[in-house]
Amino acid sequence: MGLKIIGLDDLTGLAEYRNGGLFIDMGLIQIKNPLVLQQQHLPGSEIIVGWRALTISLLDKVAQVIQEKLNLNSSELPLVKVLQGGTWTAGRKIAKELRKDGAPPIKIKSDGTVF
Repeated sequence: MGLKIIGLDDLTGLAEYRNGGLFIDMGLIQIKNPLVLQQQHLPGSEIIVGWRALTISLLDKVAQVIQEKLNLNSSELPLVKVLQGGTWTAGRKIAKELRKDGAPPIKIKSDGTVF
């Protein structure tokens, strides 16, 4: 279509349960009430909405740290690449190591299309 997409790092990162799960599994987000991990939560619940918000805010910070460690700028390593090649992949791998079914640490009452 001839479109050139620029400013990829200006877009909001997609809060997906795999990168959000990674942040819980790795201790960046800590659950105060252990009952949260034992119950299912609707996508619009306070728990899931808060988890998404924390995930979005952490995505930018993680991307910035990775860019700095690799000495790359956001044009060379945009947030979308950090997500796909980093947090999503790592989230899936670590979830599988921690839970046989590879499910996210917080159970979402959903068909998997909504986080």
